[in-house]
Amino acid sequence: MKLYILVLFSVFCSVAAEEDERLPNKCEVCKFLTVELQDALEKTGRSKEVLEVGEVLDTGKRRRKIKYNTSETRLTEAVDDICERILQYSVHAERPGSLRYAKGTSQTMATLKNLVHKGVKVDLGLPFELWDEPSVEVSDMKKQCETMLERYEDVVEDWYFHHQDQRLENFLCQNHVLKTSEQECIKEAWKGDMGTKGGDKEAGSDSTQEQGTTHDAGEL
Repeated sequence: MKLYILVLFSVFCSVAAEEDERLPNKCEVCKFLTVELQDALEKTGRSKEVLEVGEVLDTGKRRRKIKYNTSETRLTEAVDDICERILQYSVHAERPGSLRYAKGTSQTMATLKNLVHKGVKVDLGLPFELWDEPSVEVSDMKKQCETMLERYEDVVEDWYFHHQDQRLENFLCQNHVLKTSEQECIKEAWKGDMGTKGGDKEAGSDSTQEQGTTHDAGEL
């Protein structure tokens, strides 16, 4: 048992060291920015609320009515905390490429927590209550997200008002932010953990990636 814990801890330390050197690249930042923004907008896309804009004053003119789901207000509300949502992600170092970023506890951390709950002493150099705090990697992605969103704000608005027939991921990342040589992570899609029914079922064909795979924020 002691040998198992020692080996597991050594593996974890090795993974942690790699994570310190593996900050998110531009492709990964753009990918998850668009995943979260698209998800936020989809949650309000069916609203039938109508907004009244403009001031009447003494002109006698009526206030203009616009649909909420096509309004600038909806976009503003969605964008407001979009980069903050990046902090909900964890680093799943056992996964390749951009798939290392996902919500939920990684396999390595889940194993270590399970040992703690069984009474095994595991020393990671920080208090147990801080184990779930955003990693350096995730915090860096949030900062890059804020910078990217500020720089490409006009592009996002152009997509929202004129190009929603296209995936935001394609319109923003592939057409404006990334060079062709920087777009590799866009093609990466989660196919489920190895050995699970979901993984076997979803791993069938790569043709779905070529046709434009959608990424649900909940599964990433």
